[in-house]
Amino acid sequence: MSLNNPITPLSVGVDDGARLIGVARSMFYEILARREIESFKLGRRRLVLVKNLEAFINRQAKENSR
Repeated sequence: MSLNNPITPLSVGVDDGARLIGVARSMFYEILARREIESFKLGRRRLVLVKNLEAFINRQAKENSR
């Protein structure tokens, strides 16, 4: 593996997920509770696929565009 080619994560935890979509951690948990973004447990961690975050943002942008 080359240091010049960093690995893009397939999934992220709650803190990183919230940061990626630009909301507070508590709001991110609310979004997960409403099942607007699918998540899963891996051990003790709650994870979200990056592609699901992208799909959520695209839906929000489309629904709320002017």
